[in-house]
Amino acid sequence: MTPFIKRVATALAVLALSAGVAAAQTKPKVSIAVGGAGCLCYLPTVLAKQLGEYDKAGVEVELINFKGGSQALQAVIGGSADIVSGYYDHCVNLAAKGQSLVAFVVYDRFPGMVLAVAPGAKDINSIKDLAGKAVGVSAPGSSTDFFLKYLLAKNGLDPTSASVVGIGLDATAVAAMEHGTVQAAVMLDPAATLLQSKFKDMTTLSDTRTQKDTLAVFGGEYPGGALYTRADWIAKNEPTVQKLTNAILATLKWIHAHSAEEIMAKMPEDLVGPDKALYVAALKNMIPMYSETGKMDPKGAEAVLTVFSQSVPEIAKANIDLSKTYTNRFVEAASKGM
Repeated sequence: MTPFIKRVATALAVLALSAGVAAAQTKPKVSIAVGGAGCLCYLPTVLAKQLGEYDKAGVEVELINFKGGSQALQAVIGGSADIVSGYYDHCVNLAAKGQSLVAFVVYDRFPGMVLAVAPGAKDINSIKDLAGKAVGVSAPGSSTDFFLKYLLAKNGLDPTSASVVGIGLDATAVAAMEHGTVQAAVMLDPAATLLQSKFKDMTTLSDTRTQKDTLAVFGGEYPGGALYTRADWIAKNEPTVQKLTNAILATLKWIHAHSAEEIMAKMPEDLVGPDKALYVAALKNMIPMYSETGKMDPKGAEAVLTVFSQSVPEIAKANIDLSKTYTNRFVEAASKGM
């Protein structure tokens, strides 16, 4: 190799290295506020990071954990996070208040919420018996709170007839039920499965972890967890939104190709907890509710609006354009590219 060719080769190597560094430096950074990372309803968001799917898609993601969906939502509205990993119904609720939030990939087909009676509350046998009782939700204003209000209204009660108490989603929720801090609670897995395994005779008033129960409660499929954010943020960051969508879709595909045990093996130890058998059992309950397509079913969005219209008068009067609360175009674009 002549000196000239060596110099050219060296120059090209330097350019290639520089280009690689520049590409790494330009990888967009995104913060995702999760409404309770330990809850299995949000598992796809966490698992995507564990599998390296965000990196593969070309986006650097920071997950920020909150106790409930309402707190995660406030982080995005306040500007301390970019994206919410939370329940789609917040997009409908905020639309009634003139705020434009858009879900762009849905990972839960069903809500997965369980309304259970505390072990020591022997006088509660139906939803109507919750009037005047302290009922736990993840946080006031969260989807678990909306779910409770809907069930109360559906059973002929004032949506505010129960006293709402924020108890979180994980160990704090289980403790609140065991110690009698609340007489009932809306719980999510793995906390719901944990309590059911401890108290075999525990009364369950509503369970939306399966299609059958979801249809019975809502009359149709009801979207749960999704990635959503402000409409103006999406408009300014479309390539990044596409990358996040690609990562979640790849993760959903991976979930449906692996067992509960294999999924658990990829999750952070602190989220799995010491009882691995319990975690697997809870995960088996949840896998059917994870979406296989990432798409929002328009009928599901209509079901959310119907639920809220029954329990929140402001939403019934707001004349909401549902088409502005979600988009399937990023999922469709990803599907074309796969």
